Amino acid sequence: MAKNMQPYLKRCRTLGISPAVMGVNKESNRNPGPQRRPKKSEYALQLTEKQKVKFVYGVLEKQFRAYYEKAARMKGNTGDELMTLLERRLDNVVFRLGLANTRREARQLVNHGHFTVNGKRVNIPSYLIKTGDVVAVREKSRSSAKFKKIVEDDRFVAAPKWLEKNKNAPLEGTVIAMPQRDDIDFDVAVNLIVELYSK
Repeated sequence: MAKNMQPYLKRCRTLGISPAVMGVNKESNRNPGPQRRPKKSEYALQLTEKQKVKFVYGVLEKQFRAYYEKAARMKGNTGDELMTLLERRLDNVVFRLGLANTRREARQLVNHGHFTVNGKRVNIPSYLIKTGDVVAVREKSRSSAKFKKIVEDDRFVAAPKWLEKNKNAPLEGTVIAMPQRDDIDFDVAVNLIVELYSK
């Protein structure tokens, strides 16, 4: 299976993303100062936006293109539908609920079978959640140090408005609506991605 092993902070700098979007709180200590960058061509801008989205969600080219083609067949705006599909991934939902520190960690936890959707164990990070789905940490996994720490810390993680954390069960959340374009937590010119794939 292909793995994306790119270093977070270096890639964030290149793509102009805040490390906080990736769930990484530390900023690079190196201050390169003002840099003169050559003006980018239209293709370079489109490619950068695509790479940014792929990097944030941890998706490789083949899977990303499949998402684009699926979004293009849907009724709404292709760009918005693409971002909605990516937000609906189970690993992203786990991260957005605060059950993992980064999307990369969320993907690993899902792969190892630590989560259930509507009571059924799911170990596919790309599983697309639907409205009404309940995502929870599996009973057997709740005693692990990782999830005990989340309960003990009782840290507040602001979930987006389309997700609702269960106040009585901190290791559980419900999908109350489909994510919308304005729920994306980083800036992306998705129209450039659509233009790139439309060529």
